[in-house]
Amino acid sequence: MIRALLYDSANNKITIGAEELVSVWQQDSDTWLWLDLEGESAESEARLLREAFGLHPLAIQDAQRTRHPPKLENYGDVAFILLKGLGTEATSLQLSTIQLAVFIAGRFLITRRTGESPSTDTLFEQARGDAGLCGKGPAALALRLFRLMVDRYLKVLLSLEPRLETIEEEIIHKPNDSLLAEILNYKTELKKFRRVFLYHQQVFHELKTTLLPAFGAGHEHEITDVYEQQERAGSLAALYYELASDLADGYISVSSHHLNQIMKVLTVVMSIFVPLSFLAGIYGMNFENMPELHSRSGYFILLGIMISIVAVLLAIFRRKRWL
Repeated sequence: MIRALLYDSANNKITIGAEELVSVWQQDSDTWLWLDLEGESAESEARLLREAFGLHPLAIQDAQRTRHPPKLENYGDVAFILLKGLGTEATSLQLSTIQLAVFIAGRFLITRRTGESPSTDTLFEQARGDAGLCGKGPAALALRLFRLMVDRYLKVLLSLEPRLETIEEEIIHKPNDSLLAEILNYKTELKKFRRVFLYHQQVFHELKTTLLPAFGAGHEHEITDVYEQQERAGSLAALYYELASDLADGYISVSSHHLNQIMKVLTVVMSIFVPLSFLAGIYGMNFENMPELHSRSGYFILLGIMISIVAVLLAIFRRKRWL
């Protein structure tokens, strides 16, 4: 899919189309072009980017890779930013990312993605109906796209906090193995979030500290805003990861405590029945010369002794707070 947005600054006019707008853009210096690419063949895509926009072959190669760490590179008047965006399925903590490559220059903005990008679609719809937004130029539009991307990440992260609080209560009142599995899954996904945000923070910190020709002056506040939001998202991911780790440790502690309580009860029961079994074993032996066997009250005396032993042991256990 190729879609394009052409903005004519002389007439404050927006034209929506596809690849055919590239030639119009080339012929009119008062226009700038946003070209959005998805699902095109690598060969035809590379030819278009190289011949029409003069992009560096290495940058095109990085943009077309399905897996590559986020990065920022400057190719003269063109800034190349590679990020990981959230896909359409990433509405929960199940992380589904896409590669989003962005080329920014004075007269064009090119976005190339490996899958559907709600952030890109949202911005495209906003831009096609807002000439004032397009009038700010490609760099401002790119920064708005970056902000939409990090806002989606933050929305997913913030939706996790109430669930973690609920899990904490469930661990105390009704722990089960499914809770532990859920917590461990959160830890895995949050670790991926942390890695993504670490890369993104490095990219936007470099963009914040290095004034690239493609951005020029006047975008410092927007760049700082995006960087701070990326930093906030990274901090939240780290915080929730630590919280999930604490919950996992807490679950194991509660389970161990519950097991210890069970073992304590079993130990108390065994401690009570050991002396009773000893007495029963002695008087269960079949010897003729056992004086107690000929006593009319021997059976009741032995039962009394057994009951007394149980009472004494229970009193001792209660005194020591084992029961």
